[in-house]
Amino acid sequence: INVLTLLAIVLATGLVVDDGIVVTENIFKKVEEGYSPFEAAIKGSNEIFFAVISISITLAAVFLPVVFLEGFVGRLFREFGIVIGGAVLISAFVSLTLTPMLNAYLMKKTGHKKSKFYNMTEPYFVKLNEGYSSNLNKFLNKRWLSFPIILVCIGLIVLFWKLLPKETAPYDDRSAVNLNISTPEGSSFVYTDRFLMALTKEINDSIPEKRVMITVTSPGFSGSGAANTGFLRMGLTDPGEREKTQKEVADKITKLTKKYSEGKTVVTQQPTISVGRRGGLPVSYIIQAQNFDQLREKIPLFMDEIGKDPTFTVSDVNLKFNKPEINLSIDRDKAKNLGVSIVDVAQSLQLGLSGQRFSYFFMNGKQYQVIGQFDRSDRSDPLDLSSIYV
Repeated sequence: INVLTLLAIVLATGLVVDDGIVVTENIFKKVEEGYSPFEAAIKGSNEIFFAVISISITLAAVFLPVVFLEGFVGRLFREFGIVIGGAVLISAFVSLTLTPMLNAYLMKKTGHKKSKFYNMTEPYFVKLNEGYSSNLNKFLNKRWLSFPIILVCIGLIVLFWKLLPKETAPYDDRSAVNLNISTPEGSSFVYTDRFLMALTKEINDSIPEKRVMITVTSPGFSGSGAANTGFLRMGLTDPGEREKTQKEVADKITKLTKKYSEGKTVVTQQPTISVGRRGGLPVSYIIQAQNFDQLREKIPLFMDEIGKDPTFTVSDVNLKFNKPEINLSIDRDKAKNLGVSIVDVAQSLQLGLSGQRFSYFFMNGKQYQVIGQFDRSDRSDPLDLSSIYV
């Protein structure tokens, strides 16, 4: 049970009771014609049996195909389609089995006294029924109009399909814009921070709609991001206090960031429904190959074609072959003679270079992380590895 299944139950309430009302009304009509409740239940339900079945199957055929949708939309609305489609089918079964039986035993043949409310409202329903019958007869006399009406409806559907924007989760103006930045692989924290500060100054001078900005250059502690990444979170003034929309501000920032070659910037807006997009990018491609060598060859070609397409303002790939790394070879014989295991060597490197978070401590009302890592001056050069003691 979740919000969508509960929503499906609420929406299905009208559909569920509709079948029972139609069956009960027809049975009551038969009782008024002089049949006994038992006979009325049989005749009344038989008359509209196929009507109830056809309506229920039609409704179920609308909602049940949602079960076969794939991707995010399928995961989101699968339970919704199952619940509302199943409720409609169960309603049809109950309306044609339990409802006639209850009417046969609970409905009285005589003694149906008309209430004042019935006497007051019945003339209006009689006029409504007569007006509907009159208009229906007029339309049936001009049956040829049905084809132009169908063509006009199809044309309007095609027109609206092309004109109306299509988005699974449209963006709301929440007065917030996020920027995720990344510098070339292997860039230092200082280089990334300098780029982020320059970008912040440019935005601060060019975007009058800003209200507050928060910048974080990620040092790579405990997997929170590499040293060449960072983000900027910008709050905008209220929509009524600015002329530009959130989307227009985001588009302007995107144009501003394109002139910086020091790094790549992805401008994102918070979606109404989070769909797990990586870095907020709305389009994702999956490239598969037999081995890494083929990926190393094809990915740059694919990224070049993406860069030539004006449809995409920014592109990124999560498999990078230019990330710098150092391969260490351990003298196992020497380590064995000194009584040092390979695990000890690996743990020493991890404690000194990985930036692992051990704990937290509080000071002056603020929480700080306890990070196990050498000072920056002791780990800025590959030769510093020779000074690490196990």
